[in-house]
Amino acid sequence: MVWDLRGAMLKKQEVETARLQDFAFRHRARTMRLLAAAIGPDVAAEDLVGEIALRPDEAILDRLAARLGMPLRQVAALHAQCAVAARAQLIAEIGDPTPHRLA
Repeated sequence: MVWDLRGAMLKKQEVETARLQDFAFRHRARTMRLLAAAIGPDVAAEDLVGEIALRPDEAILDRLAARLGMPLRQVAALHAQCAVAARAQLIAEIGDPTPHRLA
């Protein structure tokens, strides 16, 4: 029986890609939830999280800043803080997204 290196590498690529995409989606959704909580009762978390399927983060932040009458720079800074917190929370919950090396 011969071990298929190509097949193993393709399988690893498939698994790692799926894992990284899952982490990226969770990170984006968690960031928007934290952003909604940080802004306060003016913004519902469901509204922001629902928009991630429709728009990139920059467009969401533009619309949010315009709706709240806040400077975009302030909303973007708050978003960056929430992204750091979301990443830390996700790593604590599901582990580090760094790809596993073949040994």
